[in-house]
Amino acid sequence: MISASVKVAREYERGVIFRLGRLLPSPKGPGLFFLIPIIDRMVKVDLRTITLNVPPQEVITKDNVPVRVNAVAYFRIVEPKNAIVQVENYMVATSQIAQTTLRSVLGQHVLDELLSERDKINAILQTIIDEATSPWGIKVSIVEVKDVEIPTTMQRAMARQAEAERERRAKVIAAEGEYQASERLKDAADVMATSPISLQLRYLQTLLEIGATNSSTIVFPAPIEMMRAFIERRLPEDSE
Repeated sequence: MISASVKVAREYERGVIFRLGRLLPSPKGPGLFFLIPIIDRMVKVDLRTITLNVPPQEVITKDNVPVRVNAVAYFRIVEPKNAIVQVENYMVATSQIAQTTLRSVLGQHVLDELLSERDKINAILQTIIDEATSPWGIKVSIVEVKDVEIPTTMQRAMARQAEAERERRAKVIAAEGEYQASERLKDAADVMATSPISLQLRYLQTLLEIGATNSSTIVFPAPIEMMRAFIERRLPEDSE
């Protein structure tokens, strides 16, 4: 009888004591404590963080896309009395709250938000589940959406959309490059119009670039401006 009345609770355990059916003010533990045989009844509560796997849920997103989502929640008991007295089974109750909240929250977001804004959705889930389980003495620390299963037809449609988007960006970049090149050519034409000799220099530079390899054959047309001086010098001799 004496051994039955001596209890030991580990560091992470607390003993919720009922004396003749009435709840004692404070839980027992950790360490050694005594119970009155027949009169006292103890329920041990584990204070360590519990990992709760939320079963896969069928969800219809805001843009009417069916997806299958599962999640994981991490919580611990901060008020052992409430976890025993306020709810029949805190594990089952927390699991049901997590499932219904997951379906409700994800149904308010479009598929793109579900895929790209995972941290934001996780924070919303954590806040809602934590508020719902707080009266039971439970603190929800983390809720993470683990996997999002998308129908095969939707995956193909998303792949086509991504490909079209890449092609659109490529065309926009190419058009922007053409526009910038035309602007630079226009500026170069304005410079050459004010200084005609720059056109000759550019012409000679182009010939140099073409003749960089020995296999190139260059036909060099002499500009008329270079021949004009010789023509003017011969004209007086011919007149004599």
